Amino acid sequence: MKKLISIIILTYISLVSFGQTKKPVETGKSRPFVLGSIEEIYSNRLSENRILNIYLPEGYNTTDTIHYPVIYLLDGSADEDFIHIVGLVQYNSFEWVNRVPKSIVVGIGTVDRRRDYTFPSTIADDKKKNPTSGHSDAFIDFIEKELQPFIEKKYKTNSSRTIIGQSLGGLLATEILFKKPTLFNKYIIISPSLWWDNGSLLNNDLEKLKESSNSISSVYIGVGKEGLTPTVIPRVMEVDANLLAEKIQSVKAKNIKLAFDYLPEENHATIMHQAVLNAFRGMIAE
Repeated sequence: MKKLISIIILTYISLVSFGQTKKPVETGKSRPFVLGSIEEIYSNRLSENRILNIYLPEGYNTTDTIHYPVIYLLDGSADEDFIHIVGLVQYNSFEWVNRVPKSIVVGIGTVDRRRDYTFPSTIADDKKKNPTSGHSDAFIDFIEKELQPFIEKKYKTNSSRTIIGQSLGGLLATEILFKKPTLFNKYIIISPSLWWDNGSLLNNDLEKLKESSNSISSVYIGVGKEGLTPTVIPRVMEVDANLLAEKIQSVKAKNIKLAFDYLPEENHATIMHQAVLNAFRGMIAE
């Protein structure tokens, strides 16, 4: 009997001992989680400092011979689209996913998007609601003559340059595609605000795009179920985006891979992440 009681007691002690959870040990070695770096450059063209958020891909090494594509992200502040777009770039460049090559991401922090992303409007209501608007020419000069040279001098880049823009950023990306197409060879244009100046950008001729079509590899246009535009003369964003795709298609450049993507489950506020993911699904991959 004593032997049986001893066995029961030992079994109970063993169960209690194994059932106890050890308390975590504080190591005191917490450290920041670093996603990228912040650069600040002064723009003579804009007469102001501009913040750049930079993501470098895993394995980036200044001493090796590898050079990387660059993705330029409009509205690229930390509290805008930089973090989630970097996540998409990283995920889609994993070896087991391999939709896009490992890339540098340059998030261009916003200062005044109405000023930087719009060309002069002839519509009184546009000018009244947006008094600082109409200076996209200066911002495009900043990209061409200051930003791209800065990035290409400081980082190990190759000739692949992508721009991502949504809403007014999509308007700017479209303007660049029409007027200075060689600044980028891949365009991701999402919910472009083509309603600006009553859609006048859609009336531009595409001579420069035709002349430069050999240097452009892909154009992705994504739009959600977004409805009427905030204009005196009503326009439908889905229709404008479709007209844009048709206009680019009219160039008949065989080397430009054009994708028009309608996302009826997304709206103007939710479309960005899903549209960029769709663009990365083989639409711009090299």
